[in-house]
Amino acid sequence: MSTAPPRFTASVPVFLRYLDRLGTWVDRAAGDPALLNARLAPDMLPFHTQVEVAANFALRTCFPLAGLPVPPYGDMPPTADGLRRRLARASTLVGALDPAAFAVPREVEDTAGQARLVLPADDFLHLYALPNFFFHVGAAYHILRHAGLPIGKADFDGFHVYG
Repeated sequence: MSTAPPRFTASVPVFLRYLDRLGTWVDRAAGDPALLNARLAPDMLPFHTQVEVAANFALRTCFPLAGLPVPPYGDMPPTADGLRRRLARASTLVGALDPAAFAVPREVEDTAGQARLVLPADDFLHLYALPNFFFHVGAAYHILRHAGLPIGKADFDGFHVYG
């Protein structure tokens, strides 16, 4: 049984797992550079940007929840290697956070498009940050799937096994 605060267990392990899943998709897409720029609709962000935003969301969520300023995202190119570095950096930074820091009650400020948000930490995590993170993770998955990369549910969560 984990002794980490619930806000920590609902955030850090989830972000780390799905940043890892994104990394496996980047590895699979790396053989076809066109996939990095693929999108589902003309006005939609391409795959590489979906990955970047998801990695950045892990930082913009976990650091404020721990009462810390969001570190710079880093300037990595939108290549497979750049995406791998971005995901690894986000995972390293998020994974180094002190679980105890997540137990402190606080409000979190962020922006949603042009809107300014000020939410209690639990609302920020559950109603805003996790849904937005998974929006971009899901978009990245669906872009690759739509482009013909043979990935499925097992690739998404890493738990399912199909024959």
